[in-house]
Amino acid sequence: MATAGTLYVVATPIGNLQDLTPRALEVLNAVSLIAAEDTRHSARLLQHFGVATPTTACHDHNERDKSARLVERLLAGEDMALISDAGTPLISDPGFHLVRQAREAGVRVRPIPGACALIAGLSAAGLPSDRFAFEGFLPAKAHGRRQRIQALAAEQRTWMIYEAPHRLLECLEDLCELLGVERQVVLARELTKTFETIKGAPLGELVDWVRADADQQRGECVLIVEGAPQAADEDALDPQAERVLDVLLEELPVKQAAALAARITGLKKNRLYQLALTKTS
Repeated sequence: MATAGTLYVVATPIGNLQDLTPRALEVLNAVSLIAAEDTRHSARLLQHFGVATPTTACHDHNERDKSARLVERLLAGEDMALISDAGTPLISDPGFHLVRQAREAGVRVRPIPGACALIAGLSAAGLPSDRFAFEGFLPAKAHGRRQRIQALAAEQRTWMIYEAPHRLLECLEDLCELLGVERQVVLARELTKTFETIKGAPLGELVDWVRADADQQRGECVLIVEGAPQAADEDALDPQAERVLDVLLEELPVKQAAALAARITGLKKNRLYQLALTKTS
């Protein structure tokens, strides 16, 4: 019985062709077949690097049906590469069904990392990046888009979306209306390409800037959105409330001081009691 081949998930450049890694090029030359989102689009990349490996289309419209046939070839021992038009496959691009079916069949799946627009944009945005969320493309229609933005309005992590250039201004206007003019957003456009733009500003300013310059409504766009501010702790003590507790602790036991301070300030007794314990320990 033949040993199963390997499915390589290969990241390709998002603009600058020099971002194709040497390892990715080696894999593309070595495999027996490249499954590409659009074979015509990928042909330009492959021709540029002299890659003569055969290609086959694997996109949103045929992936479910075609994956089974590709997995059969992998199980027969062929190595295969999966690429999208640009960036890392499966990240708002086809490939999920093929990768899942390959793994379920016991085929080894190996990532060949490289360019990814959302990570490139986040790395240069200057917004918190220790925790973040990626939302892909928002719904194309206004009602669905606004509903999704409203659902994200309280998200405290930095969050990112992809947006088509012809919907960019409408999306920014909805963000401005629903998140407020002061929310910081970074537009990362045409990353790694000649007219790369990375512009960060409060939404009110960013909307005006994009509206005034039609050139900013072209090309591939990533929007990096500042997370919502943390809700204020309703039990947090202002200096005056803490002073009341301090005065009462001078005359009363901890439990009584906390109870009386709660009556005076309207704050929760348990919160005041815990604070009082730290002050008297």
